[in-house]
Amino acid sequence: MSLTNKNTSRREFLITTTNIFAAVGAACFAWPFIDQMNPSADMLALAKVDFDLSKIAEGQSMTVIWRGKPIFVRHRTAQEIEKANLVKLTELPDPEDDSTRAQKPEYLIVVGICTHLGCVPLGQNPNEPKGEYEGWFCPCHGSQYDTSGRIRKGPAPTNLPVPKYQYISDTVVRIG
Repeated sequence: MSLTNKNTSRREFLITTTNIFAAVGAACFAWPFIDQMNPSADMLALAKVDFDLSKIAEGQSMTVIWRGKPIFVRHRTAQEIEKANLVKLTELPDPEDDSTRAQKPEYLIVVGICTHLGCVPLGQNPNEPKGEYEGWFCPCHGSQYDTSGRIRKGPAPTNLPVPKYQYISDTVVRIG
């Protein structure tokens, strides 16, 4: 009887040890695949971007790259601000007041990716078409955005998103 107990306990030990080695081996095999899903160092470095607004003249736009996405920064004229404020919210497919989209009315900061299929709309450069509403125009499917980045016409379902940002001085903005 003592021989059976000895064989049973040895068998249980070997099974347990084999299972532990298999679990450690599976973890060592899976770790590189899991680790490669983390953001790369260059993306982590772009988690927050500081941008000096004094570089943009009134009526001009610049593009800043944040987390691999184009961020449109526009120094709006008084006419563009007035035009954006005169729009009736009932006319908009995705109603949003201009004052909620821009912390300071003269500067609009939006993610420059069309909300329809992820294209980059035209309108950042003076020679590019801006559409009927003088904002941005996505030539792929015809979506048109106004001077507040709100969808006005076309298949895009929502406005250009406003990224999280804050003013760290009168002219410097931290995006992210």
